[in-house]
Amino acid sequence: METNRTLGRSGIRVSALGFGCWAIGGEWQDTDGQPLGWGKVDDEESVRAIRRALDLGVTFFDTADTYGAGHSERVLGRALGKRRDEVVIATKWGNLFDEDTRTRTGSDDSPQYVRRALTASLRRLDTDHVDLYQLHISDADPERAAELREACEELVDEGLIRAYAWSTDDPARAAVFAEGEHCTAVQHALNVFQPAPDMLALCDELDLAGVNRSPLAMGLLSGKHRSGQALEAGDIRSRPPAWLPGFTENGGAEEDWVARVDALRDVLTSDGRTPAQGALAWIWACSPRTVPIPGFRSVTQAEQNAAALEKGPLTPAQLSEVDTILGR
Repeated sequence: METNRTLGRSGIRVSALGFGCWAIGGEWQDTDGQPLGWGKVDDEESVRAIRRALDLGVTFFDTADTYGAGHSERVLGRALGKRRDEVVIATKWGNLFDEDTRTRTGSDDSPQYVRRALTASLRRLDTDHVDLYQLHISDADPERAAELREACEELVDEGLIRAYAWSTDDPARAAVFAEGEHCTAVQHALNVFQPAPDMLALCDELDLAGVNRSPLAMGLLSGKHRSGQALEAGDIRSRPPAWLPGFTENGGAEEDWVARVDALRDVLTSDGRTPAQGALAWIWACSPRTVPIPGFRSVTQAEQNAAALEKGPLTPAQLSEVDTILGR
């Protein structure tokens, strides 16, 4: 497998594997106290993991201003330091938050807010530009999105961003952003349990990259979660919101999801892969436009995820086998 690819129609080259920086933001919450992070985190370990990933050929890092209420961007900026020019940074805007209390307080989809949000992100990331700027409100009104698209084009003209995208699972919404000259991607959910054929088809049709969030199904496809294994209190999966399948309130992974992971184990661990590496290989086999962005909190996880690049995609036969096992 080619370990680098072009990000849609932008000409921007990235590693075929990106790293998602949600988890390294640490603990944060909404105004009701619902955890929105992945639990406690060691910032020094996060910095070491980012730098290790860079050494292993990972050049694409995806964060958001709201992850850890600004903390993820700060950690990423510090870790990259003088190596900023070696990487492609993607971040997102649209959510409002209080950095002091680490609380998400709402959202703002106004065109006026885009520039304020970007200015703050540039400061936290310690950089003069963002490579890929993404709207983080998945269900924003398409007419408003057209205004936001034009605001992004202005930011491209000013050199503050190189390209932009929408983080949404709705192909019709993604198509609205794609009308802009410098829209080059859509960030959408994609994993063994959540195939996205319509979105992959749209990416083909409009020459977009698919930046694939939740490639390991929030960790389920790592094969390490069992039913009845409680998660720490600050972990979003310990109190899963409606959009997060596969986990029960304070009860860890759902039994039937664990059973499906177990059923897939042989095909995903083919050719010496770990289950997580197999899950990433499945995504690469779906389309050459895919760029999965698994999360990480340690050097070990960074090394294991990066090692998936050496193994490449699953074969067409293995893709079919996965469909058979899951009854698709």
